[in-house]
Amino acid sequence: MIASLNGTIVESHLLQIVIEVGGVGYEVNVPITTSEKLPGLGKRAKLFIYAVYREDTQTLYGFLHREDREFFKMLVEKVSGVGPKMALTLFSKLSTKMLQTAIISGDTKLLSQCPGIGKKTAERLIIELRDKVGGGFATAPTALQVSGRDAPLEISEEANKFQDAISALSALGYKIPEADKAVNRAITKLGPSASVEAIIKTALNP
Repeated sequence: MIASLNGTIVESHLLQIVIEVGGVGYEVNVPITTSEKLPGLGKRAKLFIYAVYREDTQTLYGFLHREDREFFKMLVEKVSGVGPKMALTLFSKLSTKMLQTAIISGDTKLLSQCPGIGKKTAERLIIELRDKVGGGFATAPTALQVSGRDAPLEISEEANKFQDAISALSALGYKIPEADKAVNRAITKLGPSASVEAIIKTALNP
């Protein structure tokens, strides 16, 4: 089982790269949120790999961070009707943190904006993953409403700041994916303890 690849990028496309390791080139499918952060041709990179093995094929999916790979794996293995291609579409549209926030807050509208994801699939994502999505997202109580049912959930201060910053940029005319990328860049630069105001300011002036 291939868990990671550390080598040289010899081919690079929007949704696929070839990374050479020990003289062997591995074709790896990557979401746009990963490909846009990869170094250029001839540069070295490490990818965390999710492999799909079938009788006649082996397909690899790569991510820069282990947590992205694990969340991708959860989507594919825990949500009925979501395969690797659909999960790749979700990851190409939104970051892992934005996907987690949307699931926790029950934002079917945002999830439905991803190509191929209808309202019912978005609701299924929320219902089947809301108890599994955690990490740093637990402290302040909130409510999730799916198909007329309320389910208590918890969202941390960090997640609340992330949502507030996204909402602020959206109000300024940013599209959600653009706001998502800008806020993630700002948080990476400032750290998770930064205030909402600082995050917004840095997102607007990178």
